[in-house]
Amino acid sequence: MNLERPWIEFDLGAEMQVLSWAVNRPGLVTARRILWREVRNSDLPPDLDVTEWFADELVQRGGEDTVAFLTSRDVRRYCEAEATVEGINAHAVATVGLSNAERVGSRMDYTRRNWGTINVALHLSEELTHAGLIETMSIAVQARTAAVMDAGIALPSGTATGTGTDCVAVAAPAGANSYAGLHTAIGEAIGKAVYQAVYIGALEWKLTNRRAAYA
Repeated sequence: MNLERPWIEFDLGAEMQVLSWAVNRPGLVTARRILWREVRNSDLPPDLDVTEWFADELVQRGGEDTVAFLTSRDVRRYCEAEATVEGINAHAVATVGLSNAERVGSRMDYTRRNWGTINVALHLSEELTHAGLIETMSIAVQARTAAVMDAGIALPSGTATGTGTDCVAVAAPAGANSYAGLHTAIGEAIGKAVYQAVYIGALEWKLTNRRAAYA
């Protein structure tokens, strides 16, 4: 990991397939790096074209070809975890802010309040087909949700399952393996790494933000 606030960079080591709904280069793309850019409310006034602004920021950084997130979390607080199962390595990096926490199936009014987000990037060593990469995404999101629930963020609607602005990016080399479910070594490695990174980040956020924006 390379930290140069307001940026952090996750070098995947080689060009590979990346699936995400990130602000920059969402969908299924090929990339070598995943970037986070820390922002504050003053960086993003209501009349700003955020996509255009971020594109300009990435050009200045030399990162227009990257998959890239925006986060209000102090990027120095990023958390990472690795897990290796039967020779398959999963490396997860997460920034975890929960000031706009939500419980799935409900919505809270966060008008004129601070916004946080959970951004997770996962690098998997195993080669996968597109179908396998989609299943990898499902396991990563499941692990993110479990970690947030176990951190115990209480909302009027119940225990938080995430935030309204979460994003996940999963990366793996292209190959013939189409399966990455919970019964596989791949799924176990994904779940362990993502869960640990997000859980540590969520507990740290709770410790330093006792008076949450939704309280």
